[in-house]
Amino acid sequence: MSTQAEVDYIDEPLSEQAIHDYLAAHPDFFERHATLLNSLHLPHASGGAVSLVERQISVLRQKDLKLERQLKELIEVARANDLLAAKIHELTLQLLEAPDLKTTIIALEVAMRSGFGADQAILVVFGEPDAFTDINAGRFFRVIDKNAQELSPFKTFLDGSSARCGQIRDTQREFLFQEDADEVGSAALVPLANGAEIGFLAIASTDADRFHPGMSIDFLTRLGDLIAGALKRY
Repeated sequence: MSTQAEVDYIDEPLSEQAIHDYLAAHPDFFERHATLLNSLHLPHASGGAVSLVERQISVLRQKDLKLERQLKELIEVARANDLLAAKIHELTLQLLEAPDLKTTIIALEVAMRSGFGADQAILVVFGEPDAFTDINAGRFFRVIDKNAQELSPFKTFLDGSSARCGQIRDTQREFLFQEDADEVGSAALVPLANGAEIGFLAIASTDADRFHPGMSIDFLTRLGDLIAGALKRY
């Protein structure tokens, strides 16, 4: 008498990860099983169900819209950069034509206010104040000894070598903008020459987000180099 071994087959369901891994390894699976693809349905964001193909089309459309928005942002940035480059070029020509320091300072003050749209701007130059009494540029032009106690709040900035953007300390605002200090939402401090050898430029905005630590400082650095070069002529 013979016996036949009985074998139990356990039909274990595939895990979602196993299905995921298989489809990832066989991206042409639905091309070979088009009927299955058309029969699959996924819930739609607005309710009901759509086929997987329609869902894929929807996803692609969303990606397309995202790319379109990114492209528009890049175009806007490029236009803004072109505008800034044009303003830098115009200011460069004005500074080249300036016959003396007084004309140079006035050209810078006008450019900051009208050309670059600064709400407030102060040009701080290190030197002996009595040597610049012939220059009347209002509050825009400030001459001070580099070792003056009033500059102690700027020590970290002056010891560095790059522009600083964002919120500034109360003592810094009060020194630079005096009675209008409370109107300053954000500011950029731009060194003139390496280690702020000549001084620095302070540009302020009433908008707290206008200048922030994460912004690019390339434009500000070029502006600082340009101003430093113009001032060194005198």
